[in-house]
Amino acid sequence: MWILWAVTLLWAASFSLIGEFLAGRVDGYIAVFIRMVLALLLFLPLWRPRRLPLTKQLALAGIGAIQIGVMYLLLYHAFLYLSVAEVLLFTIFTPLYVTLIDDVIFQRKHLPLRWWLAAGLAVLGAAVIRFNTLSDSYLYGFLLIQGANLCFAAGQVFYKRLPLGNARNQVHVFALFFIGATLVTGLAMLAFANVEMQPTNVLQWVILLWLGLAASGLGYLAWNLGAKRVNTAQLATMNNMLIPAGLLVNFVFWGQDVDWLRLALGAAILASSVYLASRKPVA
Repeated sequence: MWILWAVTLLWAASFSLIGEFLAGRVDGYIAVFIRMVLALLLFLPLWRPRRLPLTKQLALAGIGAIQIGVMYLLLYHAFLYLSVAEVLLFTIFTPLYVTLIDDVIFQRKHLPLRWWLAAGLAVLGAAVIRFNTLSDSYLYGFLLIQGANLCFAAGQVFYKRLPLGNARNQVHVFALFFIGATLVTGLAMLAFANVEMQPTNVLQWVILLWLGLAASGLGYLAWNLGAKRVNTAQLATMNNMLIPAGLLVNFVFWGQDVDWLRLALGAAILASSVYLASRKPVA
């Protein structure tokens, strides 16, 4: 679990940097493609393709294409129809999708009821923190975000269930994950990016380097390694811990307003969901 907690803090800080220095200045599709290229360059020198049969290599590349590539494509399209607050609100259903996908596709028998309850509590806790009034035209954006949630959830579960050997072996094949992600995000950039909104100064490039090498490269590797070491419910509930962590980072570093009552109540519910999930061994 400590790996997932560490990545949660890493991603919380990274989302804060995006909001403060890149959002509205650098096109999202361009930024994501640059991040994927940098992450791929990080792992290419370590790539040992002979460590995996071809079928698993294709599966790992497909996981990267879905978990990051298609997910970001749907996510950024949703911003055309939703406010930032609505996007954040609609991402809270990911724990349910993680549990559902693992139950339906990979389990021979139903998952414990306790795990479903933990996933439901994770959604409730995040909703307490993030719920705001919705616009009149939110439905299409809501569906896009649910597609993104499904892609991110599916990528995590498929990686968890794909036999890849020990952690060292996974490091040596993880370039395939970003090959898939780079291909999809590259096509999305060519199709949808605003070429006039490219990174233009040193600070933006430094932040993109951090996001590509640390948040994306090391972050996704660590998250997926951690996914293999926890049970499905722990993985599901940790997907929503980014919400209170991100709010706290924004308050500490940028002084943004926080509804402390809602944050405390929602965080308590989220913590109870993680505790409930942790009462069952890894599976």
